[in-house]
Parts: sequence; structure tokens; C-alpha cells
Amino acid sequence: MSVFYFVRHGANPFLASDRIAGRTHGVHLNAEGIAQAAAAAAMLRRYPITKIFSSPLERARETAEPFAKLSGLTVETLDGLLEVSFGDWTGMTHGQLSRDPRWALWNSFRLGGRIPNGESMLEVQARMCACVESLRAKFPDGHMAVFGHADPIRAALMYYLGMSLDFYGRLQISPGSISILNVWENWVELTALNITPPLLPA
Repeated sequence: MSVFYFVRHGANPFLASDRIAGRTHGVHLNAEGIAQAAAAAAMLRRYPITKIFSSPLERARETAEPFAKLSGLTVETLDGLLEVSFGDWTGMTHGQLSRDPRWALWNSFRLGGRIPNGESMLEVQARMCACVESLRAKFPDGHMAVFGHADPIRAALMYYLGMSLDFYGRLQISPGSISILNVWENWVELTALNITPPLLPA
């Protein structure tokens, strides 16, 4: 059995301003996000984690760093864990997008929708699950912390739970949250979803 501890990155200025960061480089955690990363590290320390993997984007790596320091493990970045490529929508606010009918279609039909000049959710799900399966094959008994982004984490969980991507909104993946998935050759168990660790005292 391989165990995956999926951790969404912490809060950042794009989240605070309701803007879509996508794959924008240079998006760092804000004070709230730094506190969330520390809280996640404290909770992850309870588990027998032996590997740390992260999206290459700064906000994910910065969320992984406190746990890497606590555990003495090295963070390995994987492109398969990247945020959705939001194409033309990168940098826009949800308010701006609410006037675009393609945004409404994307949110009501994730199984078949596509972002203008970006990815489809099926493509996101395929690369995320390929990444997870590659890690499972390489570390069949591994306990792995995987730091990434809400929609890709959600897409992977929905695949393993046998859920249609059109129901993506039924799984909440909050900033700094932890979700735990046990994966065997022919079976899976979701043992935790969207745990938000309590922030540590200042």
C-alpha cells in the first residue's frame, strides 16, 4: 500500500485578491499562508512520511519547506503536480470571469470543458494520476507528502473515488489542507479529506 498525503499550498496574494494565479511564477505565500504551511508541517510530522514531492511553483514549494525542515527530507519537484494551465484566464478575477459564458460552461461541465488556450480537466486528471501511479510503482510501500494545487488534487481524488469531474465542486480542498489517500493495486481508501490543521501559536 502506498499512502499519499495531498497538501494544498497556503494562502497567497492572488488568493487574497480573488485572482487566478495559474502557473504564474513569483507568487509567494503571504503571512496567512506561511502560518498554514507551519501548521501542516506540524500535523504531517505525526505520520511515517519518507518522501516529499511538490509542484515546481513557488507557493507549493514554500508550503513544503517547513515540513522538509522538520523531517530532514528533501523536496523533489514534479511537473505532473503543476497547477492547471489557465491560459487566457490567468491573472483575472472571478468577478471578471463571471461575465464570460465560457467560465460558466467550465464550471458546469468540467468533464468536457476547456480553458481558452489552457488545459481541460481531463488532461489535468490524466497527468496527476500518471504522476501518482508512477510514484506508487516506484514506492509501493511509501508514505509520500504531495504538495500541490486545489483543482489537480481534486481531480486525482475524484479519479480514485470513481467520481465524475462534473461533480468537482463536491470536494473542498482548502488552502493548507491535508487529504490522505491509501492506494493498493486494486483498491483505494480515502482516510481524510480537507483537514485544515489548527494554526500554531504565534
